[in-house]
Amino acid sequence: MTAPARRRVAAALLDHWHRAAEVRREWLAVGLATAPADRDSAEQILTRLYRRHGRGRPRFAWVDSPHAGLPLAEGIPNHEDLQQWLRRPVGRPALGMDIAAGWSRLMARLDDDAVHPDLETARYVRKDGKPWPVLPPREAIEAGVPLRVVLRQGIREALRTTLTHSVTLPVRAALGQSARLPICWYGQQDAPWIAHYDTLRRLGLARYAAPDAARLDDWAGLARATGWWWPGDKVCVVVERPARIAGVSLPDDDLPASSAPDVLFRDGRGVS
Repeated sequence: MTAPARRRVAAALLDHWHRAAEVRREWLAVGLATAPADRDSAEQILTRLYRRHGRGRPRFAWVDSPHAGLPLAEGIPNHEDLQQWLRRPVGRPALGMDIAAGWSRLMARLDDDAVHPDLETARYVRKDGKPWPVLPPREAIEAGVPLRVVLRQGIREALRTTLTHSVTLPVRAALGQSARLPICWYGQQDAPWIAHYDTLRRLGLARYAAPDAARLDDWAGLARATGWWWPGDKVCVVVERPARIAGVSLPDDDLPASSAPDVLFRDGRGVS
């Protein structure tokens, strides 16, 4: 490839990144939101999710913090139960296991549908088997890192650092041993993976099948509507958004940097 052609390719990829950074900012705001939950929207979407997995509308138990929700989630399988069932499936799984399996299949299909030529360029194939370097997006593109990798690092991993590692995991750690906690999803802090697939779609880099697009829209709607939730077969425990999230540095247009979190829920529980 000639030098002018390489520059044209890099310019096109940089344009993708600049647009992706705008989507990332939107999803960062979702992950850090502290307004009260949109309970009506959350319940409508969760009811669709239950029906999609063959269950009727649950009873919703709203709580002000994960600490308050944990006792109500008793009986919901934990992550050890999930791993055991995946190794040896017997009978119909509990709803949490069913959702986890469907969620995993959805992400695999969304990955398969990201086939735009700009995501794969032959000259960007790394032949030495080493991981691609983690660089600011502009430098990564100019160094020949594939756009697929740049977007994964700059969207999914950046938001995971800021939201999952700096907010979700410290809150989980305060609840107890992670593997023994009931299966749950994180609502607004599911933003890292949702933002990744939403970015691919909005930039025209992926075209999802209609059923998968609808499922992604539901996950995105939940993230915009509420905080954590535990799916029991009959009762769904849903957590209000925190009252405060502070001490978490926002990612700039290059790489994220986060400090110790300060998370306060509406009942006064939190981590700092």
